[in-house]
Amino acid sequence: MKTDTIFYSLFQAFPSIFFELINQSPAEAIAYKFTSCEVKQLAFRLDGLFLPITNDGEKPLYIVEVQFQPDDDLYYRLFAELFLYLRQ
Repeated sequence: MKTDTIFYSLFQAFPSIFFELINQSPAEAIAYKFTSCEVKQLAFRLDGLFLPITNDGEKPLYIVEVQFQPDDDLYYRLFAELFLYLRQ
């Protein structure tokens, strides 16, 4: 796991510093545990993409997501897919 070791060490030793930085009471640190975790990437597949054929910056790309059943997590999943696609 790769972390920014300077900040990790600082927040690990002095968690109240974080709360001071975000303008909260340093006493809030008592209610939190500071750690680092690895987020594993799930495989996402977009239903469809309409990508411009040319590099015309004026033409948007279109993402197609087709739903035939209720999905309470639709927007969470769609935004996760979108941001992962844009990152890559």
